[in-house]
Amino acid sequence: MLYLWLKAFHIIFVVAWFAGLFYIFRLFVYHVKFKSELKLAEAYALMERKLLFVIMYPAMFLSLVFGGLLIWQNPPVLSAPWFHMKLFAVFLLIAYQMLAGMTAKRFAAGDYYLSEKACRIINEIPTLLLVAIVILVVVKPGS
Repeated sequence: MLYLWLKAFHIIFVVAWFAGLFYIFRLFVYHVKFKSELKLAEAYALMERKLLFVIMYPAMFLSLVFGGLLIWQNPPVLSAPWFHMKLFAVFLLIAYQMLAGMTAKRFAAGDYYLSEKACRIINEIPTLLLVAIVILVVVKPGS
């Protein structure tokens, strides 16, 4: 029963984390687009900071905590090849979030090092990783 509770909370926090991952670079698209309008740029910087620190970082942390507890409850999963690929995809999500945090900081300082088009392209990464993770967890290829 504990395992099912841990899994439920893991899924809840993963969903919250992905909500932020899907949205953050969309905010950057508009931040870059309206960078010359100071009030809008400030509003986007505030929205980005709140999304990162109120939703994304806590959701990421709790996803990892509950995921770790699931592994603790089911250690044989560590020997499954599909699980290694899933962990790699999670590592990429963490790297994506670190990129988002760095981008928010730079954009807030007026350093628009990414174009609107680059932000639109980068915005698709979490979708691809979500597809990979769901397939790995549900289908368990190679098992």
